Amino acid sequence: MTVASPPSEAQPPAEPTENALLGGRVRLLQARDGYRAGMDAALLAAAVPARPGERVLEAGCGVGAVLTQIAARRSGVLLTGVERDAAAVDLGGRNVILNGLQDRMVVSHGDVAAGFAALELARFDWAVSNPPFFDDEAALRAPSPAKRSAWIADDGLAVWTRFLTDGTRDGGRIVIIHRADRLADLLALLGERCGSFAIQPIQPFADQPAKRVLIQAIRGGRAPLRLLPALVLHDRSGAKHTAEVEAILRGEADIAL
Repeated sequence: MTVASPPSEAQPPAEPTENALLGGRVRLLQARDGYRAGMDAALLAAAVPARPGERVLEAGCGVGAVLTQIAARRSGVLLTGVERDAAAVDLGGRNVILNGLQDRMVVSHGDVAAGFAALELARFDWAVSNPPFFDDEAALRAPSPAKRSAWIADDGLAVWTRFLTDGTRDGGRIVIIHRADRLADLLALLGERCGSFAIQPIQPFADQPAKRVLIQAIRGGRAPLRLLPALVLHDRSGAKHTAEVEAILRGEADIAL
């Protein structure tokens, strides 16, 4: 009788997959299991029209899906990502090299809960994020351990908005994509130090309520809030996305907030 050896406790991680974004302009390594960047990352990147020389900070950058797409869209922009998951930071560093961005992008290990001051960096022109959608694990079916940090904000949404506002210079811009039903919370939290809000609802279909919102806020801004026409992801034609969204995903169009 042959007795099988017990499995090793430290299994080597599976090799990541490589995906092409923006019509092949971005190559992105992602873990086979766990959270994988998709539509939200693409829309967030399209809504950041940073200019050459401006500095962009992303809170919870994962493997760099948003930042690499911003880099492909905006030449000369300097990009810094902060991520607490060490495996994601490792893949993020590999994505920096894979896309030839060593001179203007860095992915650093850090925890949003520690606050922006812990980074010991000057404030940025832009701060962007796709924060975890839930504060309470009872609010949804328990995610897999590999996806938990992307879905659950252990310290609450206020920690994320504080990090973003602390990390943005006066007159700088914050851009967030999040669940539509958290819009009131986000406006209240950001409104402590920001204004000049622009809000774009994102609807699955034209006849369905928005499930996501893009929010832009200006630190110290005082202009009236602007509610923009909705971005509609799908129509009934059978195509995967509307023509407008397809152009965004290929990098041929931006989202103007």
